[in-house]
This record gives sequence, C-alpha cells and structure tokens, in this order.
Amino acid sequence: MTSAPPRRNLSALVVGAGFGGIAAAVELRKRGVDLVVLEKADRVGGVWRDNTYPGAACDVPSSLYSYSFAPHARWPRRYAEQPDILEYIESVVAEHHLGSAIVTGTEVVDATWDEATSRWTVRTSQGGSPGPTYDVDVVVTAVGQLSRPSVPDLPGIGSFTGPAFHSAEWDHGVGLRGKRVAVVGTGASAIQFVPHLQQEAAQVTVFQRSAPYVVPKPDRAYTRLHHRAFTRSPRTQGFGRELTRNLSEMLNMALAEQTAFTKAFLAAFHVHLRHQVRDPALRAKLAPDYPIGCKRLLFSNDWYPAITRPNVSVMTEAVAGVTPHGLTTADGTEHPADVIVYGTGFKATEFLVPMTVTGRDGRDLHQQWSDGARAFLGVTVPGFPNFFVMYGPNTNLGGSSILQMLEGQAGYVGQAVDLMVGGRLGKVEVRPDAAEHYDHEMQERLGDSVWAGDCHSWYRTSEGRITTNWPGLVKEYRERTATFEPADYQSA
Repeated sequence: MTSAPPRRNLSALVVGAGFGGIAAAVELRKRGVDLVVLEKADRVGGVWRDNTYPGAACDVPSSLYSYSFAPHARWPRRYAEQPDILEYIESVVAEHHLGSAIVTGTEVVDATWDEATSRWTVRTSQGGSPGPTYDVDVVVTAVGQLSRPSVPDLPGIGSFTGPAFHSAEWDHGVGLRGKRVAVVGTGASAIQFVPHLQQEAAQVTVFQRSAPYVVPKPDRAYTRLHHRAFTRSPRTQGFGRELTRNLSEMLNMALAEQTAFTKAFLAAFHVHLRHQVRDPALRAKLAPDYPIGCKRLLFSNDWYPAITRPNVSVMTEAVAGVTPHGLTTADGTEHPADVIVYGTGFKATEFLVPMTVTGRDGRDLHQQWSDGARAFLGVTVPGFPNFFVMYGPNTNLGGSSILQMLEGQAGYVGQAVDLMVGGRLGKVEVRPDAAEHYDHEMQERLGDSVWAGDCHSWYRTSEGRITTNWPGLVKEYRERTATFEPADYQSA
C-alpha cells in the first residue's frame, strides 16, 4: 500500500485588502496556509475605502453584494451606501481574525519568480522608502480593476488655480457652497455625486462625452421589521439574495446580448427619461447614441431631476483644455469654474499596474500582456507559476455582483493550493495551450456581444480588445471554477 505524499507547509502573499483580497485570505486561512496580506493604504476596504464622494453607494442590492459565507442582517438600505459597505468589510476581517495577517501602508513594487527555489520574492515600499522583502510560495494579486483613477491628459491641466480632484480622491476639505463646480464625466460616480453638488454649489456645469443609460433604482430603507426577520429567520434574507441573483443573471444576459429583457430595460430607460426630464432639448442631449449595454447601465432616481435644476447645465461639446480659471470646449468657449471634479473613471484595462511581475525565464507580465491582458479563467497565466489573479481579465460583469465571481476565484485558488499542500502538485502553472484555447473562446464570444459595438467604454483597450468582461452568466463561471482540473496545468 502506497503512503500519501507528505503535506507541505506553504506560505502565501495576497496583494490588496479589498473584497477580493479578503475572500482569498479567508479561503487560504481556512486551508491552513501561512498568510500575509499587503495593503498599500492605511486600512482595508479597497474601492469602498477610497470612494468617499457624496452619495457613494452600490448599485447591486446588499443581500447579494456581500459574501455568501458572511450574511449581514443589519444593512440600513436595500442598496448599501459606502460607509456601511466599508464597515461590513471591516467586520468580516474581524470575524475571521485576519487583522494579524494584514500589513497596511505597504505597496508591492515587484514580484520575481526564483526557479531554483520555486518561490516568489516580493519587494515592497512603505511611504516611498524601501519596505520589507517577502519570500513566499504563492502570490495572489487582488488589486481590482477599478483602483487606479483615470484623469484625462488635457492641455493646460496643471494651470488651473482652484482645487481639482478625481471623484475617487475626493477632497473633503474643499468647501463647495456657493461655488461654480465643473464636472467632467457622466459615469457611475458622477450620477451619484452630482445630485449632492447641485444642492450645495451655486452652479454645476456637467461636461458629457456620451450620455449614459439610466434606469430607476428600486431602493428603500430597511425597517426594524426587516432586520428582525433577517436576524431571526436568515432564510428570509437568503430568499432575497437568491431572487436578486436570478434577476441579475437576466440583467447579465440582457446586457450581453439582445433578449426580451433588453427591450424591457430600454423601455424603462425611455419612460424614466421622459417622466423626469420634461424639456425636449435637454432630453435630446441625454439620449445615448449607442446600444444599451455597450457601456455600463446606471441606476439612479435623482440624476435626471438634479440636472433639470436651474443651477445645473449639461455641455455636450468636447472638453478641449483647462485654463487657470476653468475649462474650454471644442467650440472655443471658456466655462469659468472655481472647482473641477473629474468623474472620469479608472484605468480598468491596465491590470496590475504599476507593480512589476517577472515569471519563468525572466518574462515580464506586462510585456506578455502588451496587446491586452488575458488569463485562464481570469486567474492563472502561462509562465507564472503559483501566481493567481483575483478579479482578473474577463471576469467583470455587465450586471450582478462581482462578489459571486470573487468567491468562485477564491475557491479555485484554494483548491490549487490544497493540491500543493497535499504534495499532489509541485507547482501550479497553466498549460499555454489550455490558456490559448480559453482566450480564443472568450474573444470569440465577446466579439458577438454588445460590448464589441460602436462605443467607447472602459471594458476595452485602446485597440478594441475586451479585456474586462465575462461573456456569460455568473452561474457558468461558478461552475467552471468549482473544480480545479490538474489536466489544465503543467505536470512538472
């Protein structure tokens, strides 16, 4: 009778302490892996720590925008706001005793694979100075797709004499009452903070490159009866989660391809716009010129009412530059402003920037991804053993909760590490042919999706490759990551 292979003591380093990093950390801790989580900021939370702009909230219901292993019965609203989500993340860290494993104020500079030792060397910085170096068996990156603000490179951008900041780096020390505020962008953040600016600023000028599709947000505050039911009978909240999951899958399908639900969302948009914006000229400005779903569908009840107010104006001329006292548009008009807020999104397609990752035979990950990031199941990359990506290429969703995808990825990584711990795999490195076949499938399916249409979105690189989005349902992705298949990986 053959004996089982000896168990190995493995060490893992997780980069980032947002939702993805915490999901990975919980999974690895459960499997007995020695763990360190490095977070460049001074506290956990990821995007929900950074995005503190007025009105910041989630557009996925709270019952689904939470871990399945950590239900929360005390959400104040159906759609949670930023402070409550951050508090939830911190509570999960506390409940799973992860605090001792998390090192804050520490940014990863580079990670290098050592073939001789089959380990990763990870160098860090702390406050601009060199930080500690870590030698670990496994690296899991969880830096997200929406973590690096994108500010347009406008002529004269450094000449503006007033305060200017990105919505993800909101300067709460800047008083806005009575000020003229210029807002560049009309994406998911802008439709949340502009209604708040409208109530405070003397004038808000919104510069719109392309109009978004905005539909009603079925939000409400939870009552004591809700909280009592969720606490005493968790199945009630579980039912809501399952209902939301099923509805969000319909949304995913409707946004990826034309279905009956696509027509329903389009009808909801038109009714919403016509009901809330009575001025035909303004309605015309707010009508998108691309298919619904090509860009992110947005949910709001107060966006349209806010921009119909007398102190808000919408400019559709392209922003041409910045002056010391405002912005200029392509028609030559200067628009005076005391404050500029950039609601211009994130560098979503620049995966893992700015860290350097060097794999087998000295290959640079960013060079390997020079024509667009790609990874097997969005998680593993050929030539980079024992290296895993959370929220990696082609794992974003047009609708639904990304936490479902993150939990699937965490479980997949956990299974891979278990095979290493049990001595059944020496290293985890995806076969190039398996990765290539998978990528071909992804791009073929995405090529038939609405995201390949004629619109400019953060889902695509400048060359047009869709590197962010998953082309199917969450259910399919969870099924494909439910079982780690060693046959997809190098045998040595």
